[in-house]
Amino acid sequence: MRGADTARRWPWWIRIAVIYLAARFVSYCIFEAVSLHQGISPWGGAHPDYLHFVGIWDSTWYRDVFDNGYPRVIPRDAAGVARENSWAFYPLYPFLVRGLSAITSLGWLVLAPALSLAAGLAASLLIYRLFRRFASTSTATWGIVFFVTFPVSPVLQVPYAESLSLLLLAAALYLLVRQRYLWAMPVVVLMCLSRPAGVPFAAVVGAHLLFRFLRRRTVQFRTAELLSGMALLLVSALAAFAWPLIAWAATGQPTAYTDTETAWRGTALELFTPWLDTGRQLFGPVLGPLAPLVLVLLFALYMGSRAVRNIGSDLRLWCIGYFGYILAVLQPQTSTFRMLLPLFPLALAAAFVSRSRAYRGTILVLFILLQIVWVAWLWSWAELPGGGDYPP
Repeated sequence: MRGADTARRWPWWIRIAVIYLAARFVSYCIFEAVSLHQGISPWGGAHPDYLHFVGIWDSTWYRDVFDNGYPRVIPRDAAGVARENSWAFYPLYPFLVRGLSAITSLGWLVLAPALSLAAGLAASLLIYRLFRRFASTSTATWGIVFFVTFPVSPVLQVPYAESLSLLLLAAALYLLVRQRYLWAMPVVVLMCLSRPAGVPFAAVVGAHLLFRFLRRRTVQFRTAELLSGMALLLVSALAAFAWPLIAWAATGQPTAYTDTETAWRGTALELFTPWLDTGRQLFGPVLGPLAPLVLVLLFALYMGSRAVRNIGSDLRLWCIGYFGYILAVLQPQTSTFRMLLPLFPLALAAAFVSRSRAYRGTILVLFILLQIVWVAWLWSWAELPGGGDYPP
């Protein structure tokens, strides 16, 4: 108890940093333990060290951008179908690592995971400040505990763009909640060059402004605020399509980005349909189409719960908008678990469910155990009978 009392007296940023680094050390130990059982993989020999083990999967695509930039021509097969290529991976993260490399003379192997680790720390600090706008110190801190120990949270320390994107998303949401629309504009542009989160964020900005406008008689909404909010909406909408337009300009092919993104799924982009198809594959032709509807119903019920209502309207709007975006464009697969991290405001909602130490401690232990499952099952490579492996 003395240790807990001492921790409560620490400055908030030290407390959150210690929590984050402790969580990342746990994940480091999990990576190290699993790597001992890693056999030969497409990325190297058996039993790789930590830096090589966390540098597999999509990390190699980001490293290719770091080394070579983007291709001028989209690679295609004899039928004209795009092959997998680096245009699917947004530029901010690998180019930032390249800039740091030019300054420090260090290479990708060290700098990329270091940048992810640092960005994850900055994101945790900013998310805590965001959570404190809606919760007490204790509840906000537990929200951070749930965020940094979430089953897919080990991705915050690997050479993926998730940490950087979450930092920028947290900053954009923080500025939106504080109604600092002009300050949010450059953050949103950078966010849209890190990962594809611009479309749902633009939708949230639009809904935020609409709600403020409808409540203008009870809550002041000055003309200057409306104009700056509309400017943010315009910038968000344009930034959401910036990367596809850049791909078009660089390759001369209008569908360069979408063709590349769909190369992994092997079919053209179809909204919502992949969820129905996956439902049929898992549960059969009768129950299959109902599975996505049940998922939406459960999500709606949770979003209407008291715990979620406590996180504020803007964070709820983001969770609803991002969930809808996932349903619209994502093909459900094992990588979907990783795509859930931008729903981080729900970590605060989970902390609101109960103040019981037994409840919060149980969630913490469960999350750490599921980290082991995620790393051992999805991050570690084990070739399937038909070739390949499930991606993390």
